[in-house]
Amino acid sequence: MIHVNWFEATAWCRWAGRRLPTEAEWELAAGGAPELGGRPELGAKFRFPWGDTPPTPQKANLDGQAGWVVDVAAHPEGDSPTGCRQMAGNVWEWTESPFYPFPGFVTDPYREYSAPWFGYRKVLKGGCWATRSRTLRNTWRNFYLPDRRDVLSGFRTCAL
Repeated sequence: MIHVNWFEATAWCRWAGRRLPTEAEWELAAGGAPELGGRPELGAKFRFPWGDTPPTPQKANLDGQAGWVVDVAAHPEGDSPTGCRQMAGNVWEWTESPFYPFPGFVTDPYREYSAPWFGYRKVLKGGCWATRSRTLRNTWRNFYLPDRRDVLSGFRTCAL
């Protein structure tokens, strides 16, 4: 699904008895490294869902290569350690999390880029089919008003 806003995603979750993941849950599902103990607080995280090697067309739908979204079953080589598919590319994924700074955040010289938006925008993760692979990483976050559906956005769900 593409062109879904945050309100529509959460409404579908309520209907289905599910919920959107938090930003932290999304990152753990995308890059927690079980063979390293799966302890993100110790730095045991992968840069990409499939590991630390750079993206390739076999691992994710990025760089406009397919020209649109692909089936969720595509790109099994890009599965995360937890078995989640398409966590990089395809569609930006809404999370439950509001956009706030991480601990230790320091405003860069372009102050208007993030600080004015803290608190009332929602975090999206994973990039989309048009995202440039050279900019992608599991920790990359996007942030939009929850009523936007024009940002190539979709969602995945979690159990309650």
